[in-house]
Amino acid sequence: MGHKILWLNKKEVEGLVDMKSILPVVEDAFKEHGMNKVQMPPKMYLNFYKHNGDLRAMPGFLEGPDIAGLKLVNVHPDNPKRGLPTVMAVMILNSTQTGAPLAIMDGTALTDLRTGAAGGVAAKYLSRDDSKVVGLIGLGKQARTQLEALMIVRDIKEVKIYDRSTESTRVFKKDMEKATGLTIIPEPNAHEVCDCDILVTTTPVRTPIVEAGWIKKGTHINAIGADAKGKEELDPMILKQAKVVVDAIAQASHSGEVNVPISNGIFSIEDIYAELGQIVSAQKPGRENESEITVFDSTGLSIQDVAAAYLIYNNALDNNIGIELEMF
Repeated sequence: MGHKILWLNKKEVEGLVDMKSILPVVEDAFKEHGMNKVQMPPKMYLNFYKHNGDLRAMPGFLEGPDIAGLKLVNVHPDNPKRGLPTVMAVMILNSTQTGAPLAIMDGTALTDLRTGAAGGVAAKYLSRDDSKVVGLIGLGKQARTQLEALMIVRDIKEVKIYDRSTESTRVFKKDMEKATGLTIIPEPNAHEVCDCDILVTTTPVRTPIVEAGWIKKGTHINAIGADAKGKEELDPMILKQAKVVVDAIAQASHSGEVNVPISNGIFSIEDIYAELGQIVSAQKPGRENESEITVFDSTGLSIQDVAAAYLIYNNALDNNIGIELEMF
């Protein structure tokens, strides 16, 4: 008796899911996490210092939909010089009944979408209801999906952008004004971008690029870029004056925005207000007033990948998309 695996390439994955469909799935995954209905070890890293890169393994299991999987993802900042993406990923979806792999799919587009969706979920619970102006620092693929998600959960009217690359700024403005119909305003520096309601940082920096004095009361921040030890986008004093919510404490404390301030003794695990799943599952309130500063520290959870991959897999089966490969 043979077993077949469904193979889905990047183009097929992109055609099977969009931000509107993935947002509720990611929100449900956070809820499962908050209710302790998941198994999710922290990311495991292999560091390739010689090649300025790393490989990460991210296993996860959700009890509700009864599905498990593993994502393998790399981060190699020098890859664009080689004609390759900085981040590439492969997702393996597994049956919990037999352990057999059900599907192998491109995980790069999936990663961009689920990360954007996580930012959208965070903004739904932590940003002010009347938030209309978004500030984006860093204009790669992550910034695009963050904006897509924010437009679903809030009535966004204006976007301020900043990137060190003038070409990235030009392309982002052109592409996203066409895609969204929003007014997108390039700013000369990061400071000007911080005059907004929702600030999103998606950079790989290891020295803070956002200063505490730039953040006004009532701002929500999605800190997305810090996803490995030593990375840091925000002045630690922002964290000290904010309500800080992380996706997972165990993971964020060693690889999220809070990791450097914790290691330097400026911030502590006890200073973290909640995991986002606790808020989504109504165990803790999200934003409690119009003036508080809120920060979502996103490191990326394997359960987001598994939930998104399961949606993609089922859509593929329903639409007879993908290639079945015989395994044994």
